[in-house]
Amino acid sequence: MKPRKAHPTAERILAATLALYNRFGEANVSTGLISSELGISPGNLYYHFPAKEELTNALLERYMRAVEPLAQAAAEVGSLEDAWFLLHTWLEHIRDYRFIYRDISDLISRNRHLEQQFRQLLDRKQQAMQGMVSGLERHGVIDISGSERERLSGQLVFTINYWLNFEYALQPRLDEQPEHAQQCLVRGAWQLLGLLAPYVRSDARQELDRLMQLYQLPVSPPR
Repeated sequence: MKPRKAHPTAERILAATLALYNRFGEANVSTGLISSELGISPGNLYYHFPAKEELTNALLERYMRAVEPLAQAAAEVGSLEDAWFLLHTWLEHIRDYRFIYRDISDLISRNRHLEQQFRQLLDRKQQAMQGMVSGLERHGVIDISGSERERLSGQLVFTINYWLNFEYALQPRLDEQPEHAQQCLVRGAWQLLGLLAPYVRSDARQELDRLMQLYQLPVSPPR
């Protein structure tokens, strides 16, 4: 995936668009609002991105480039702490581009290119989770059969995709608060690590218990 050539104004446009999409949702953000937010003319925006769809596609491509190093590193995970770090970091990227997951059904219904790219992203994430599970098995951390390996990888993908949506549904008014956002990430990584628990070998159980106790946070009730 070839990155778009950097340009200061284009960078500002993408940064502002991402912030607006994350806050209000892609469908509720117009090119006029983006121009107004930046204090530039609609023509200037159009020069860099002739259609709103191009902005959305560019942001998805940036997200995919951001998580690719994690996908490549997944097979090298050799401990539960490594797994926790990988999963937490991936959730951080999802948080940074959260509009994609909140609006995905609507986005793929209107944007064929995004539909195809998102499917590639899901396939890549599935490969990464399978690689992480295989790496943990190879290092003697977990014991899992072939059929269970595929099922566990699917559960990890599903949970990492939609955990932050669940948190948002519980506390939408806290979404922009940094402390709450960090707590959501920790709880998500804790839930993901818990999916590995049934397969952890006895000699790694102490490390699992330590991590689960260290990162356990209650889910706040809706206000």
